[in-house]
Amino acid sequence: MNTSDRIVVVIGGSGFVGRHVVQALARTGYRVRVAVRRPDLAYHLQPLGFPGQIMPVQANLRFPDSLERASASAFAVINMVGILHETGPQTFAAIHVNGAGAAARAARNAGAKRFIQVSAIGADPQSRSAYARSKAEGEAAVAGAFSGATIIRPAIVFGPEDDFFNRFAAMAVWSPALPLIGGGRTRFEPVYAGDVGEAVVRLFEHDSTAGQIFELGGPEILTFRQLMAFVLRTIGRRRLLLPVPWWLAYTQAAVLGLLPKPLLTIDQVRMLRRDTVVSEAARHDRRTLEGLGITPEGIETLVPAYLYRYRRSGQYAEP
Repeated sequence: MNTSDRIVVVIGGSGFVGRHVVQALARTGYRVRVAVRRPDLAYHLQPLGFPGQIMPVQANLRFPDSLERASASAFAVINMVGILHETGPQTFAAIHVNGAGAAARAARNAGAKRFIQVSAIGADPQSRSAYARSKAEGEAAVAGAFSGATIIRPAIVFGPEDDFFNRFAAMAVWSPALPLIGGGRTRFEPVYAGDVGEAVVRLFEHDSTAGQIFELGGPEILTFRQLMAFVLRTIGRRRLLLPVPWWLAYTQAAVLGLLPKPLLTIDQVRMLRRDTVVSEAARHDRRTLEGLGITPEGIETLVPAYLYRYRRSGQYAEP
């Protein structure tokens, strides 16, 4: 398949996971149009491809006309935009539901052959979490706007710029304890951002994946306690792992959620009450990384390479 004459539009491609998707597409030969609110802040992506292969353009999910312009002549469109908490006009309904639907309609109107919506494991219209409900509603909006749209539901994503391992490693530098919300029993299946990018490329290679929902997880399932222990072991620091009962977590979130950049919200606590792992149905149907022929990378292989800066003596210190 000749990909050099095919344009793939990546909405939200300048974000953490988006960069890996853009790189995977460019490496395969696609021409990549990165649709973002601030194109002037996305030029760092251009070295990921050859000159002229990657082009940032302006688009905003809340303004459908901008999506129509960005999607013109596209072979495929990928919507990666998501938020973890609401601020001003950036609400779950505006971004995850209305925005996702607008992106799918723009792809349809442009005559795109494929549309991929990046959702999240845990998307559920019946969830107590507004985030999870909005993700499910966004999937429904996409399905109604673009026939054969593919949904990707990643587990928690890790990589050098992630906001999970980096956040808790940074906390461990100054805090005498790391909190284990709900006792740290919630299970996670961390997936490498590079594997998510490769999955997008594989989806384009197989037309049979159109209209399906893929759940992307890593090679192992670990509890929150195990992940925090891994962080401390990796950066060589001894800290107390402090269980925080659910009632106290909700109380703390009510306060921390008022900060300009919330450290924790009530909605996020609700999300933590549910495991973030690939479903048995997806495993059975091979709607997974392995089903796409990808062997997922584990945290032991990659995370120490970027958490070294949290060690007392940096990369030359023994963990």
